[in-house]
Order: sequence, then structure tokens, then C-alpha cells
Amino acid sequence: MTAVGDSKAAGYRVSGETSSNPDWARLFARRLTVTDFVVIVWAVIGTQIAWFGTLSSELNVGQYTGGFGLNYTLISVVLIISWSAILAMFGTRDSRVIGTGTNEYKRLVDATVRLFGIVAIIAFLFQLDLARGYIVMALPIGSLALLASRWMWRQWLSAQRARGLYSSRVLLVGSRVSVTAIARELLRLPEAGYLVVGACVPGDAIGEYLYGRIPVSGNLDQLQSAMEASGADTVVVTSSDELPPERIRQLSWSLEPGRQHLVLAPSLTDVGGPRIHMRPVAGLPLIHVETPRYEGLKRFSKRAFDIVSSSILIAVLSPVLIAAALGVRLSTPGGVIFKQDRVGLNGEHFQMLKFRSMVVDAEARLAELGEVDRAEGNTVMFKMKNDPRVTPIGGFLRRFSLDELPQLFNVLSGSMSLVGPRPPLDREVAVYEHHVHRRFLVKPGITGLWQVSGRSNLSWEDTVRLDLYYVENWSITGDLLILWRTARAVVARDGAY
Repeated sequence: MTAVGDSKAAGYRVSGETSSNPDWARLFARRLTVTDFVVIVWAVIGTQIAWFGTLSSELNVGQYTGGFGLNYTLISVVLIISWSAILAMFGTRDSRVIGTGTNEYKRLVDATVRLFGIVAIIAFLFQLDLARGYIVMALPIGSLALLASRWMWRQWLSAQRARGLYSSRVLLVGSRVSVTAIARELLRLPEAGYLVVGACVPGDAIGEYLYGRIPVSGNLDQLQSAMEASGADTVVVTSSDELPPERIRQLSWSLEPGRQHLVLAPSLTDVGGPRIHMRPVAGLPLIHVETPRYEGLKRFSKRAFDIVSSSILIAVLSPVLIAAALGVRLSTPGGVIFKQDRVGLNGEHFQMLKFRSMVVDAEARLAELGEVDRAEGNTVMFKMKNDPRVTPIGGFLRRFSLDELPQLFNVLSGSMSLVGPRPPLDREVAVYEHHVHRRFLVKPGITGLWQVSGRSNLSWEDTVRLDLYYVENWSITGDLLILWRTARAVVARDGAY
């Protein structure tokens, strides 16, 4: 038998002990339904009691309807049922959106906002004198509670998927190169819910294994047998070189409706959902991919967000800034602020600010460090654990990323953004491949996608991939999510050195 693929995934298990329940999606959806209902009841009834102090408050209806009264408890019951129903209508518990990405959260918020919009319209049309505080409190409290509940379920689901449970069992079909590439990405992100249990590479001999664990077959005519043997419920076509359109259509017809699924993986990767649009033309499912745009309202919104947020953070964190400055000044000789020339937007240079965390002659001592000690798995960026040039107070500041706080003034002045690619040094840019220069299409950031995905522990290739993904797909919503993940990464102190 031949082992195919990277050894890092060799520990991946596809044995029966980790096989997923085929009805996991319905089971998980039921759990979400119950939890959502409990959260909504708590939010609506709790708001009613908090606002009125009782469950027996009366609501007066306008004169033209006869002037009758309604009990607010009845209104709350109708609101609870409607809220639960609209969450189901908007597919917030669909197996395609749960567990990964922001789509689940977006659907929750969208459904809730639409419900309360309908409530406002009905109240206006029927002259229902609803207490504004009752509605204004129920909306944000319920929304936040639902988001928190879904976030907790997502943590649980990710843990289960890391064990191979609660996932679609995937059989990959395509060329060796494309199957290996897709398998690597799915192995890297098990929380996405796709457990690779087999592969079919036309022309390959039976008996090989992908990543040491995933059996490989070479006979497309025996695809159904391969699915049954591996327990797969999803076929992912990774390339169509060996599968003409007629063959793929026959493949889709051979799958059991409702239980087995077909997924086509395009060759284009690292493209965010908002840029992708499906448009059927003459029976052809054409995928339109918008080119990224870096001007107009989006750029203005990002700059406005940076100015407001950095100003608030500087004001709120001023005691921390003062304490850190005093700690650096009193503990070691030298200046408080370290200024370093970095490459920013459109390749222009700027002075990046940091609290000094190293000895004064740190740059002069750089050459003394051995090349082996300096590599730390990243061939371009200098990253070193236990750097001897770091001062004791500097080590503390770095552990909690406090040395980065002066960059808030870079954000306020416009040379940086709160979120963006890491600002590189000239010596790093000198060895960039051509495509890496796309990082300069947006402003560099204090934090970014690579920092919240592993920080200093990432290889250079992963760092570039994440930074370019951000450049191609950035949005204000994505920035907010990265800032939230940054706070969690700082608390966890994972990869900070």
C-alpha cells in the first residue's frame, strides 16, 4: 500500500468508532429548536415582567376597532410563536449554515429584525398602542441571547466534529492533484463538517491511501459501492477533467434523493460568499465572481470605523497606555516608543509605533542570532521564541499584546487600520513572490485574519493565504468578527512571542 499526501494528517481517523449518525442534522436541528424556544420565552416573558412588573398588563386597541383590550401575555405568546416560526422559515437551523462561517448568525439577526418590522407595521395598521420599551428591550435582549446560545452550540459542535461526528461523510472524486488539495483543506478545518472517508481517482490502482488513512479507488463505475463501503453520504467532485457533463449528470441521478448529496468544488479558492453569485443560463450553472473593490462607500465606512473606534479605544485604554509607558521607562534604559519603518498601502512607507519591548541595540544584535534559531518554521518573517533581546517588561507586554497599543495612533492618523494584513519590513518585501504584493491593496492592520488563526505559530504560506483572503474579501462585518476573535486570542495568549 502507498501512503499519499502530507504526514501531518496521518492521525486523521475514518474508522467506524468515529462514524457520524446519518440523521445528525435532524437531531441537531431539534436541539437548536428547543434551545431557541427556551431563549425566546426567557427574553420575551422576562422583558414583559421587567417592563410592567406583572404578567397581567392590558393593551388598549385603537377606537376604530371597537376599543377592546388585550392582555400583554397574549401578545407575548404570539410573539414567541412567531419568533420561533420565522427562525425556521429563514433556515437558521439548516445543516448547510450551522457550525462555521457567519451565515448562521446573519440569518438569525435578519429573521429577528424582519419579525419586529412586521410587528411595527401591524401595530401601526391596527393602532395597537404597544409599549415601546417592551419592544425595544425584547429585540436586542432576545437577539443577543440567541447569538450567545448558537455560539455555545457551535463550540460543542466543533468539538464533536474534531472527533469525526456530526459531519457529512465525503467521498472525493477527481484528479489526484485536486483530490489531494481539497482533502488537505477539509482535514485542516474539521469544524466545517466535512469528514473525508474515501477518494476516487480515475486510473489509479485500488489499495492506495490518501494521507495514510483515506482509501483511494480508481473505478468510477463502482462509485455507489465505494459510497456504501465507506458510509459516505456526499460526493464532492474536485475536478471535471475525467468527468464530462453527461457523466456528472448521471452521477447526480444515481444518488439517493434526500440522503445522498452532490457537491461541485470549483478550481477557484479563497473567495468569500458575498462575491459569489450563481446564475443559471441555458441550463448551465454559471458562477459569477465579482472582482474585489477597494474604493467608494466600503473604503469610507472602514475609515470612519477606524477613526471612531481608535479614538474610543485610546480614551478607554489611556490608563493602560500610561502604565505600560511608565513600566518601560522605569525598568530599562532607553526610549518608551520604538519606531520602525514598515511598508503600507500601495507600497508606501510609514513609521509603525510600538512600546519598546527589546534592548536598545536589538537591531545590531540581530546578526548574532543563529539562522537555525531564527527560522521558527517561517522562512520570510522573523519570529523567534525566547528571543534573548526581549526585556522582562517587554516579555510581559508581548504576552498580552500590550506592546501593539501605540499603533492605535497609527490608525487614527490613517497609516494603518484596526484590521488588515500585517505591515511587513523592507527586507521581507524584497523576497516576496509577485502575487504577495496584493497585500498592499489595503492598509495594514493592528490585527488581522492570520493573527487570529494562529499568530506566530503559522507558516509563511498560511500567513500569505490568510492575508490575501482578507484582501480579496474584506468587509465591515468581517472586521468586527476578527476584532472579537482577536480579543479571545489575546486572552488565550496563543502564539504570542
